[in-house]
Amino acid sequence: MNDLLENDLRQLVRLAIAEDLDVAVDWTTVAMIDAERRGACQIVSRAHGIAAGVALVPWIIDEFDADLDVEVLVGESETFSPGTPLVRLSGSARDLLTSERVTLNLLSRLCGIATMTRRYVDLIEGTSARLYDTRKTTPGMRRLEKYAVRCGGGHNHRTGLFDGFLIKDNHLALGRSAQAGGENTADKSSNREGAADRLSAAEAARRAVAMRGGLMNQLVAPSIVEIEVDGLDQFEEVLRTGIDIILLDNFSLDDLRTAVAARDDAGVSVELEASGNINIDTIAKVAATGVDRISSGALTHQATSLDLGMDWTGGFAT
Repeated sequence: MNDLLENDLRQLVRLAIAEDLDVAVDWTTVAMIDAERRGACQIVSRAHGIAAGVALVPWIIDEFDADLDVEVLVGESETFSPGTPLVRLSGSARDLLTSERVTLNLLSRLCGIATMTRRYVDLIEGTSARLYDTRKTTPGMRRLEKYAVRCGGGHNHRTGLFDGFLIKDNHLALGRSAQAGGENTADKSSNREGAADRLSAAEAARRAVAMRGGLMNQLVAPSIVEIEVDGLDQFEEVLRTGIDIILLDNFSLDDLRTAVAARDDAGVSVELEASGNINIDTIAKVAATGVDRISSGALTHQATSLDLGMDWTGGFAT
């Protein structure tokens, strides 16, 4: 939890409020509920899960400018069973009803991600592998969804394009090698689609390493350099370039083991990350190959919202 997370959450809640209320009011609640009516309710889980976002509920309620008191009943990352109350809200009955859906939507989403993440983490327990998320997140919800991954016991990959180098095949295909850059104009034109124009993985890695932690236009470049490789030949090409992480994309289990052994034999400290086709059925076998990291977009883009509800607890008064 930090200022960036709070700022993202508040912006998201403002958008959600605008979706529900536009420039009007909750007409049904205004028609049915007296303005002086008071009450209390609890957000209750209908399923087993992992808590994520419960500590953020006070910020959600604050954006509604609601006359409500918030009591968080479980800790973030805590395991809960069906029927467990997560948060207690009390105060204006109108505000309880108006803020209900936005609050439940956000909590359900974050708890769902944390719950899926914990399932993956449990499957690789006892290995040296750590589980990481990706940038395959819901637009506008990245920091929140990555927060939920941490609540589930996972780790965060880079937040965005701004805080880490990750060289992928398209960077190699669209980049220009130093050799191509030294040709005359006619040669460049004729080779624009050819191999001479394509960056080698080793050259790309060295470029990023040279820029790592340096200054450009008063901006500090990221301190971590990672490159994606798609085969053992490319892996060998970048192994000794001084990068921090090599992402082994869609490697077979045998090739993952070969890469781990080659790294260890070379005596270099680069971390190896497996990615591609990582799911509940495959992750344990991948972790057993000895890789240091496993990244999976499924933690966020395939997670389903956890079933949460709002149960009224009585205590209504005028």
